[in-house]
Amino acid sequence: MLQKFYFLLVLFCFSGSSVFSQMTNTKKWRKSENDSMQSALMMLDDGNYLLALPFYENLYNSHPKEEYLKYCYGKTALSRSDKHEIALKLLGEVYEKNKKVDDIEYDLARANHFNYKFDEAMLLIDKAIANKRVSTESKKKAAQLKQYCINGKELYARPTGAKIETIGDVINSPYEEYVPVISADESIMIYTYRGIESTGGLQNEFLMPDRYGKYYEDVFQSVRIDGEWKKPMSIKNVNTNSHDGAIALSADGFYLFVYRDDGDDHGDIYMSNSLSGEWTVPQKLKGQVNSYSWEGSCSLTADGKHLYFSSERGGGFGGKDIYRATLLPDSTWGNVVNLGDSINTALDDDAPFIHPDGVTLFYSSQGKNSMGGYDIFQSKLNWRDSSFSKPVNLGYPINTTDDDIYYVLSANGDRGYYASGKAGGVGLKDIYTVYPGYVGKKPSMYMVKGKITENGSPVAASILVEITDQNNKKFGDFVSNTSTGNYLVSLPVGGQFKISYKYKAYPDKTLDVNTMNVEGYEEKVFDVNFDLSEPVAVVEPKKDTVIAVAVVTPVEPVKEPVVEPVKPPVKEVVVAKQPAPKKVVLKPNASLQEKIKYYSELYGDISAENLVFRVQIAAYKYPKNYVYAHLKGLGDVENLLLDDGITRITIGGDFNTLGSAYVHNVKVIKAGQRDAFVTVLYKGKRIYLEDLEKMGIFVKK
Repeated sequence: MLQKFYFLLVLFCFSGSSVFSQMTNTKKWRKSENDSMQSALMMLDDGNYLLALPFYENLYNSHPKEEYLKYCYGKTALSRSDKHEIALKLLGEVYEKNKKVDDIEYDLARANHFNYKFDEAMLLIDKAIANKRVSTESKKKAAQLKQYCINGKELYARPTGAKIETIGDVINSPYEEYVPVISADESIMIYTYRGIESTGGLQNEFLMPDRYGKYYEDVFQSVRIDGEWKKPMSIKNVNTNSHDGAIALSADGFYLFVYRDDGDDHGDIYMSNSLSGEWTVPQKLKGQVNSYSWEGSCSLTADGKHLYFSSERGGGFGGKDIYRATLLPDSTWGNVVNLGDSINTALDDDAPFIHPDGVTLFYSSQGKNSMGGYDIFQSKLNWRDSSFSKPVNLGYPINTTDDDIYYVLSANGDRGYYASGKAGGVGLKDIYTVYPGYVGKKPSMYMVKGKITENGSPVAASILVEITDQNNKKFGDFVSNTSTGNYLVSLPVGGQFKISYKYKAYPDKTLDVNTMNVEGYEEKVFDVNFDLSEPVAVVEPKKDTVIAVAVVTPVEPVKEPVVEPVKPPVKEVVVAKQPAPKKVVLKPNASLQEKIKYYSELYGDISAENLVFRVQIAAYKYPKNYVYAHLKGLGDVENLLLDDGITRITIGGDFNTLGSAYVHNVKVIKAGQRDAFVTVLYKGKRIYLEDLEKMGIFVKK
């Protein structure tokens, strides 16, 4: 049946063509060759030219005189950039013998375009457009190809002088490596790999082992030491038997974004983190980034506040568009905006990368003045009105007549990285380094990095960055890695900043940074060590009243009944000066801790059915590894997932009264967890302390 199918398919494809009027007697073919032909034709029927290519290549090499094999090999060779020369040769030979083969002029025009023969391609395109047998859809594609030729002819004539080198065979292999993403200091590179080391090996579409199947994508990581990339390793917690693709890495290298398609949602963006020293299982981003449409690439700003991503959702300019989302207070992504027609086009726009300087955007587009498929463009953000400058094509040789996509640039601007399947590489797709990797003025930024330790041991410390020339406006929160103590903060130019390092109850350590006059790239290494011998910060009590502690002197028992009890003498001992509880007044702008204290003093002993209090030490919309060694002895640490989708981390279990919870909260704060607070749960749902008054549970005595 299959053999009859491929004969009918060949006859259908080449009917009316004298080149293919005499069919091969496949009875003389080996069984394996017949099987290969059947597989190749079914792949073509599904539009899988890339998968069909090796089958036709092997068959043509075994039967080089067969014209229909020549045509099939030539047509499928268009799908791989390292096969474009052979595609031009074979399709040219087919066209010389018969010009009536379906779409041959368009296919040959593509081959000429891929090989930078723009004039030849445009002549063939004009013939294809004038051909009455060519469909309207094919004519539309031919018109777009002609525009690519016009753009390509201009860009190819003015090469930029950029130097492109393979990153080397430590990372590149005979298989596929692509979509490289890097940390700002280039200490980490993570990329997508497809090959013999892929999880699950060769598999069929049902993810079952199949020696005739294919390899699925995995995520690999390499580290750079002394300027050299080390042997990459598979990221076990991230990879599954299905497709797992790396798409972005935060500037500090702690947050990894991956693409997954579970078959139900058209492809979504997930995130993993390495704060604990190893990558966590990726979790789907919460909020408005993911939708019922495809979302497949993204980039996080250095301050962690904005996420640039591409999506096929409705309401755009056509195809894939690039959007920007903002991190909301509840750790979800919202306020999604389209970047507008200065960036997006009626064709696909994809693979955004926002440089650590916060203003330089790289992305790939099939529109604008692309020379073919996706080209890489560069634009600058104007923070005054959030507009982008007119995108500039990075030019040839960075951009080629084939797809050029997923481009990243080092923080210092010296090197760009991307993947290509160009001839001369190690495998099907390889990762390349570009020098220089930008257009015009070099990106400017200031990077602070170092290691945070306690008595020499790495710790996870909190890092607060404030803009001192803007009334200490908060710039961002960062954290050091638990296992290494490493941290990295990228600062924009033109500001004054204060960096505060916080750990346990130690006094904060600070660093002032002035980037007003910074041009280009500057880096400062600042290590921080919290020493146990340092005095711990003590909060001085307010001078309001004193608290007396009674010391009772025992009195001999009296046998005779007495009218009044004997009062033992009392000696006053001043312990500490503290505010009188009943004099506390809740200010209109009171902090959370002040509110908790206020309500505790008024209603501290009130309890009710289904009402519990907990001491919360963290809350995350997506998982993070929390380190709580400093809270040892203060109770069990538990994860509490509520209906709002937020996971709260609490310590010490349930408390029946606010007073008892408040006492425990104070202990947790004194142990170094400064942001701990009491949270209220009523019938399993989180409510506010004010709500308990409105509900009539908290009633003033």
